[in-house]
Amino acid sequence: MMDADDGISGKLRRGTRMARLLAPLFHRILDRIDRGLDAGELEGWLPDGSVRLLGGRAPGPKVIVKLKSWMALVRLIRSGSAGWYLAWEKGEWSSPDPVSLFDLFMRNRAGLGGTARARGLSRLAKRIGHALRRNDRKGARRNIEFHYDLGNDFYSAWLDKTMSYSSALFDEALLESEPLEAAQSRKIHALLDRLALRPDDRLIEIGCGWGGLAEVAARDYGVDVTGITLSIEQKRFAELRMAGAGLGPKTRFELVDYRDAKGQYDALASVEMVEAVGREYWETYLRALHGLLKPGGRAAIQYISIADDVFESYAESMDFIQAYVFPGGMLMSESRFRALVEKTGFEWEDRRGFGLHYAETLRRWRVNFDAAAALGRLPAQFDRRFINLWRYYLMYCEGGFRGGGIEVAQVTLIKR
Repeated sequence: MMDADDGISGKLRRGTRMARLLAPLFHRILDRIDRGLDAGELEGWLPDGSVRLLGGRAPGPKVIVKLKSWMALVRLIRSGSAGWYLAWEKGEWSSPDPVSLFDLFMRNRAGLGGTARARGLSRLAKRIGHALRRNDRKGARRNIEFHYDLGNDFYSAWLDKTMSYSSALFDEALLESEPLEAAQSRKIHALLDRLALRPDDRLIEIGCGWGGLAEVAARDYGVDVTGITLSIEQKRFAELRMAGAGLGPKTRFELVDYRDAKGQYDALASVEMVEAVGREYWETYLRALHGLLKPGGRAAIQYISIADDVFESYAESMDFIQAYVFPGGMLMSESRFRALVEKTGFEWEDRRGFGLHYAETLRRWRVNFDAAAALGRLPAQFDRRFINLWRYYLMYCEGGFRGGGIEVAQVTLIKR
């Protein structure tokens, strides 16, 4: 009778033979990646014990990837960035510096083409899955709850004291040393300064987060603030925050969809909320903003965009973030969004981009997140798999901004 060890050994031998047979196919995949790397280089340590250098033709990030199983490449080709995450989660690849790897991929997005996009039946399945998470009224509330109602204790464990979950704006000379809280305060003031606010003006914030901008607007600018959100946790936190700051009479928070917000306001602010709207609702969102503003009113928007040269392929699939972290989310194409802005009856003014500031913000968050996890300060219901997912998410985003294919910007919209 064959014992268990013999059975396992047989499976290993068959697996080894299959890997040898398929090795030429895997090397063709690596050839494709090699051809797409116009800048930077990737040193791949392969499952068969060999080492391959990919790229290396022009300056850029230098990355080591230890490929422990060929299955990682199968997942990448079949399911794109979502599959590449799953391979990492299963231990099929590792790198001493994943941020630089994501930077390398984004920096070479044109040459790599659709290498990190799902294809075939997997692509169809992901498109259907993303469509089922569309941001109609019911879906938007469900998607926001999935991401933001992880709990105030979770976010407060690693965000700075302003509780800003959006890019900071650093002093350029102090990009790597200025305290995050100071840079977040600069971001909030820079946005509010776009609005030419006067005391007792009425300001509405679409997607108010935990109330950081509302607190500054009421305290430093003397305006009356209405903040709207779909997150029960955020609304509760913001109300307690204003009560503690003695700003209750100047602020109110509503659990309402932007499509259902009422009133006329002198000014409007929205910080990294349009990414939760979805492409099919961009015009609806802009018409809602237009309707809430008085003639001549100003809107200050902070938004994240993805480069036009990859937008369509990105929009036609479902990436890692949409699959695992933020269902229903979608980065905008700035050119397409701006065209809708002007069609809706706004003037587009004073656009300022600061993508590397977001990369630094994400690095700071990751340091804080890792410290919170090590010290046991994250809520007990979040297991090691969840913590690893969020660490990967922070690294993935940081690399995207460092690679230049993702941008964050502020712009002023003026109602004609």
